[in-house]
Order: sequence, then structure tokens, then C-alpha cells
Amino acid sequence: MNEEKNQQTPHNQLQIKATDEVLKGVYASAMQVLHTKQEFVLDFMNIFPPTGTLSARIIVSPAHLKQIIAVLEENLSKYEASFGKVEASETSTNTIGFQG
Repeated sequence: MNEEKNQQTPHNQLQIKATDEVLKGVYASAMQVLHTKQEFVLDFMNIFPPTGTLSARIIVSPAHLKQIIAVLEENLSKYEASFGKVEASETSTNTIGFQG
């Protein structure tokens, strides 16, 4: 009976399947954020002038975006505690790339 319990996935764990292609990840040198009342659209792009490619589009609710921001802030704090403060890039006059 114990062996049977060990082989079962606990109820609080979720198994996520991902293809090899998705696991490779994609590079983004720019991001654009759009929003409506119901959702935020995060477009991640790879810009190499004179062209660019949309790498990924993520659509989330405002509540989920707030959770994402909190998790990113928490992980950045942990990163900085381990590796030192990350300095933000200088503000650029370019209209391409990550903008504040």
C-alpha cells in the first residue's frame, strides 16, 4: 500500500508538459504592453533593425499581472541578495526596446 501512495502525484502538485521547442525558450530584446479594462497584452519582440519578430504574446487578466509583478519583484530581490544590485540600463531616446 505504501508503494502505491508513493507513485501517486500529491494533490497540490501539477505536472506541466512542454515540448522541446518550448523548453528552448525565446529571446526578446523589446517588450510592448497594451491593455483593455479586462486584460493586459505583453508582446515580447526580437528587434534587429530594420526588422523585428514577435517572439511571444502573453495575455493575462489585471489580477494575474499584479501577481506576476509581485513574483518578479520577489525573485529580483533574491537575485540581488545573492549576486549584488542590478543597475537599470540608462534611459535611451530610442523608441525600440524595453521602455519604462
